[in-house]
Amino acid sequence: FAQGPGGANIFVYNLPPDVGDWDLVQLFMAFGPVLSTRVYIDKATGRSKGFGFVSYDNAESAAAAVAAMNNMDLAGRKLKVQVKK
Repeated sequence: FAQGPGGANIFVYNLPPDVGDWDLVQLFMAFGPVLSTRVYIDKATGRSKGFGFVSYDNAESAAAAVAAMNNMDLAGRKLKVQVKK
């Protein structure tokens, strides 16, 4: 999992259970170059834990993604998106 510079990494939670790494790339690439994504999976069940990370190569892309995607409805769930602290 490659991380971007400070302010370029975002935390996404309340993800629907069927969203994977590639889905995050597709959802977030409109805001800038995505370095990496990761959806965390429960090892016992093999299902998503409902959260993940997206890393951009710059903070401006991350800020644009947070502004556009926070509280967006995805499959009946409101996403929570914020810059990783």
